[in-house]
Amino acid sequence: MLDLKYQDKVAVLKLDRGVTNAINLEVINKLAKVLKALKTDTNVHALVLSSTNDKFFSIGFDIPQLYYLSKEDFKLFYERFNERCMELYTFPKPTVAAITGHAIAGGFILALCCDYRIIGKGRKLMGLNEIKLGVPVPYLADCVLQSLVGIRNSREIVESGEFYHSEESLQMGMVDQVLPLEDVLLKSIEKAQSIGSIPQDTYRIIKRNRVEVTESQIGTHWKEKQRSFIECWYSKETRELLREAMKKF
Repeated sequence: MLDLKYQDKVAVLKLDRGVTNAINLEVINKLAKVLKALKTDTNVHALVLSSTNDKFFSIGFDIPQLYYLSKEDFKLFYERFNERCMELYTFPKPTVAAITGHAIAGGFILALCCDYRIIGKGRKLMGLNEIKLGVPVPYLADCVLQSLVGIRNSREIVESGEFYHSEESLQMGMVDQVLPLEDVLLKSIEKAQSIGSIPQDTYRIIKRNRVEVTESQIGTHWKEKQRSFIECWYSKETRELLREAMKKF
C-alpha cells in the first residue's frame, strides 16, 4: 500500500494500492506509522510523496468500500484521514508532492498538504469534485486551499467541482511547477534536498510561522465541520450520487 525508499537524506514515499491508489482506513493507518517514524528520524531531512504509477497519484476516497461502512466506522475513517492530512500539513520537515498521475478529491488533498507540488505535463488532472457527490469539501482542505490560491480561485475550484489539467493547475496556483513526466520525481527529490539542507531547527520555525494560523482555524471549527460532512455523506441524495460514482471505480 505504501512503498518507502530513501535517497540520501530524503524519504521517498509512494502510494501503492492498485492503479487508482484509492484511500481507505488501512492506507491511512499505514501512513500514520510512516509519518511518525520519519518525523523523528534524524537521518531524514525531507519527504517526497508520490505514486508507483503514472496514471493516478490518487483517485481519493475508496468509495465502493467506504459507502457500506456504518456511520461510526466512517466517522473513524474520516477523523483519521483529517488527522493524517493535518500531520502532513504541519510536518516539521520539507515535503514535496511528485504528482505523476491524476490527483483527485482526497488524493488532491494529500498533495495540497505538502509544501510544494510538482506535476507532470499534459492531461494530469487535479481537482475537488466533492460537490458533485453531494458532500462539502473537507474543511481542512478548504482552509488550506484558500491559504494557497486565494479566496477567488478557491471558490471556483470548490464550487465548480471541475478537474484541471497541469497548466491550468499552475495558473491557478495549485502546483508550483509543471515538468516533463519523466523529470517529476527526480526534480522533486532535488527540491526536497535543497530545502532539506536548511538547518532543521530553522526550517521548523519557518514552517510553523507559515502554517499555524490555518492550523488554528481548522482546529477551532473541526468538530462542527466533521459532523456536517458526515450528515451529508449519509443523506439520501448523497447516497444516490455516491452509488453512481462507485461505477467509475
